[in-house]
Amino acid sequence: MRRRTDEMLNADGLSARLRGRPFHEERVPSQQRIAIIQASIIEERQPIKRTSRPWIGWSAAVLACLALLAAFVYAYDRPGGIADWRYSRAAGYPSTMSIPIGRTPEEAVQKFRQSGHMQVVHKETIDGGVLLFIKRGYQKNGTDLQIEFVRKSWLGWKWVMGGGYGLSDMSNTDPALNYMSMPKFEGVNGPFPIVFGQFSNPSVTRVIITVGGPNAGAYTAKTAAFGDRQTLWFVVLPLSASSPYSIEAYNGNGEIVAFKTFDDPDDFGSVLMRKSR
Repeated sequence: MRRRTDEMLNADGLSARLRGRPFHEERVPSQQRIAIIQASIIEERQPIKRTSRPWIGWSAAVLACLALLAAFVYAYDRPGGIADWRYSRAAGYPSTMSIPIGRTPEEAVQKFRQSGHMQVVHKETIDGGVLLFIKRGYQKNGTDLQIEFVRKSWLGWKWVMGGGYGLSDMSNTDPALNYMSMPKFEGVNGPFPIVFGQFSNPSVTRVIITVGGPNAGAYTAKTAAFGDRQTLWFVVLPLSASSPYSIEAYNGNGEIVAFKTFDDPDDFGSVLMRKSR
């Protein structure tokens, strides 16, 4: 047996061709495979898109604002809060009042006055609130009348200002009407200054209040009937109203049947009928 050396194999052309690398050894991918590879490369290069939800941020901001508003409203109108502090300061009280909240105007007055017995004879919506006219019956043989102004807050009804008078029986002196004057206090909102009262003589049908000051003039009172043929009256005066004040009572014929002047803005009392000539 003959051994073939490397020299002999190299001399053989066929062996050299067999030992050589095959023609076109590399494999060419198909067009479909190339497209898949290209798509994967593009996806790797593109940044990841995150889903944007701007409404979540806006909703959170709105809720935060509403929470801050609710907290401020509560701090302002709660009993003993900012509103009470401002009122106490304007009224000259050394400490802050704690004005309670009521579900109705009547309840707000009852809680503040700490009195359950009162008869509301008239309610007037005025100046952003409600003006209550109240009779308590303190004067068994006389008359009394009280006004209380309340306003509506976000938390409920709250007392603002009020006052009243009580007079003993004056039937033997023939009164035409009774009255009370309440001035405007700085920092206290409401229908003030005001003069109010009640007719004592059935012949009185109209009242006119005349005031001095920059807006001096005559102001006709508004009337309201209640109970058994009873009538109350009131007139809201301009802020600039000052003395002298005068009250004129007229009958159905337009004649003056009672007249009085006063200078004190806190005055109250009765106006007597004029004596017939």
